Amino acid sequence: MNRRLPSLNAMRAAEAVFRLGGVAAAARDLNVSQPAVSQQLRLLEADLGTALFRRDKGRLTPTATGALLLPRLTDAFGLIAEAVARVDDAGGDSLTVAVLPTFAMRWLIPRLGDFEARHPAMDLRLATASAPLDKLRDGTADLGILLGRSAGDWPGLEARLLMPDDMFPVAAPAVAAALHRPADLAGVPRLAVEAPVRAGDWARWLDAAGVADLAPVSLRLFDSSAQALSAAVAGLGVALGHRSFVGDDLAAGRLVQPFALTVPAPETYWLAWRPGRDRTGAARMFTSWLAEIC
Repeated sequence: MNRRLPSLNAMRAAEAVFRLGGVAAAARDLNVSQPAVSQQLRLLEADLGTALFRRDKGRLTPTATGALLLPRLTDAFGLIAEAVARVDDAGGDSLTVAVLPTFAMRWLIPRLGDFEARHPAMDLRLATASAPLDKLRDGTADLGILLGRSAGDWPGLEARLLMPDDMFPVAAPAVAAALHRPADLAGVPRLAVEAPVRAGDWARWLDAAGVADLAPVSLRLFDSSAQALSAAVAGLGVALGHRSFVGDDLAAGRLVQPFALTVPAPETYWLAWRPGRDRTGAARMFTSWLAEIC
């Protein structure tokens, strides 16, 4: 039986708009212009004889027809990408892990030598991205290490807790020597991260320490935890460290934890995958290794 299918390019454009939330993001993802994406979307809607999105105050939301079609397109393109990846990897064991850049730099990469020593034939690829979830959704990554609150944060994916996480102030030994109680933090520069996921960390710890309104002598802002912690190691002030990021520096003496108080992080790290992607030999070896060292 012949099945009528609209243009593949048009469906790909519509799926990208749906998955990424707008024409501009879809254009960047597909490496084409915004007018090209809009044109493909119009062609698909004309072919189907119905609108796929409602346009309300500059926002695109799926119509009833769009809600029926677009998630299935995401699944279909994910399956295609997965099949292509399996063909690419047919010559040997390989695994692609999507991970946030700071987690890769501060925790995962320093430990990969142990994994490679155990599995020298494995072709392990790290895909660092500010949104590793997208690489799982589109099938370009086999596993992902994501930041979240529970396994239910990512519908359609399976996930397990990788490690708990807590946070506490850290400083170079020379700076920490002047810190005997939380109120002493008023006398040293405070290193803070502007990224939304970390912006409230200091407030949580200070509140738990009973000095919620404590103002620092100066405030230095950074784009990422990796930058703030590097500044702390250099003696530029006190950062709020997450255990997964500072464990190695504490063990080596580059950083000191001046106060015993720790506060649970609101979000922590989870290992996630599309159903079935954890069953390959490469994925099982990597997940077993993570379970052993975490």
